Amino acid sequence: MSRLTRPFVTATGVITIAALLTACGSRTTDTASAAESCVDTSGDTVKVGAINSLSGATAINETVIGDSITLAVEQINADGGVLGKQVQLISEDGASEPTVFAEKAEKLIGSDCVATVFGGYTSASRKAMLPVFESNNALLYYGQQYEGLESSPNIFYTGATTNQQIVPALDYLKETGVKSLYLVGSDYVFPHTANRIVKEYAEANGIEILGEDYTPLGATDFSTIINKIRTADADAVFNVVVGDSLVAFFREFANAGLTSDDMPVISMCVGEEEVRSIGTQNVEGHLASWNYYQTIDSPENSDFVSQFKSRFGDTRVTSDPMESAYTGVYLWKAMVEKAGSFDVGAVQDAADGVSVSAPSGEVTVDGENHHITKTARIGEIRGDGLIYTVWESDDAIDPDPYLESYDWAAGLAGE
Repeated sequence: MSRLTRPFVTATGVITIAALLTACGSRTTDTASAAESCVDTSGDTVKVGAINSLSGATAINETVIGDSITLAVEQINADGGVLGKQVQLISEDGASEPTVFAEKAEKLIGSDCVATVFGGYTSASRKAMLPVFESNNALLYYGQQYEGLESSPNIFYTGATTNQQIVPALDYLKETGVKSLYLVGSDYVFPHTANRIVKEYAEANGIEILGEDYTPLGATDFSTIINKIRTADADAVFNVVVGDSLVAFFREFANAGLTSDDMPVISMCVGEEEVRSIGTQNVEGHLASWNYYQTIDSPENSDFVSQFKSRFGDTRVTSDPMESAYTGVYLWKAMVEKAGSFDVGAVQDAADGVSVSAPSGEVTVDGENHHITKTARIGEIRGDGLIYTVWESDDAIDPDPYLESYDWAAGLAGE
């Protein structure tokens, strides 16, 4: 069975899960007739939407993602647009609330008549939007790394899935001698699922889990958790805390006298922008697992960084979620141009094999599961506030969102 025809949780079920866990090829035909598109391509412009949190607990992460989407649209327009049409970007604030993301998606699709939408950050926001896009037969380009175990004909996932971020991070820790971990995360979909995957991997690979704790999005008191981490004395901390809470977590970690030499933290949601907010002195020496860092040495990345700084300021930095969102805009352009149409069905049919030379390296769309190839990279945070690659995969990794190629994940992949 195609992953895009795999049974999905009902729209009502998805929204219920999001409410509980909230606050990091071939196509099906049943959604094609679900809604009549109001997209108008008769003029010189075509509308697209963006939904990023400009307020709330994850605004620290998402505002900059909106900037990278803006940059991509401006560059595309300067280069002649898409199929000869200028792209009109309509931006909305998701306000760090999944229900707001769903409401804004409905507005963009039904009232603004956009051809596609870029955005979403937390998995709760994506899951809240998923039934909106499926019922309206519209397209979302979701540019954030996430926990996997999902695919939809109406979503293109341009961030990393599990085998392109979490599994490489665990492989790296194992190869460097880590035999015990402490798990910490924010209390919503991605961290819980990510840590379920970590525990399955750990059991199969002789790694002991010494503790596991979660905290609400926006939480600022980590004293109890940090004391438990210090007492557990694990070889490393696997960190899936997101948003404003990262500042409090790392400051408390440093205040407790813990260092990267004693107990390195490997984070799934700490990029260059977060380092600036946390304070380099509190996070120096710790590790990050991503697919992109500002320090990647390539012509494509040099152009991306210089043009972003030119547009938004020399003191700004770029990060993985920004690059994935930026790349998503160019992937949409490439798919539309291959299809010769803005029509959703035509874009879905044209998606397989579409490639772009992104700042992180060449990426290619898998038309079967709507994810893309990604190069995995482990980075070390250094004193200049930037992250430097200390390990990377030999080649771009094919997406395996259901972890079907891993025996230890058999129970997870079957869900």
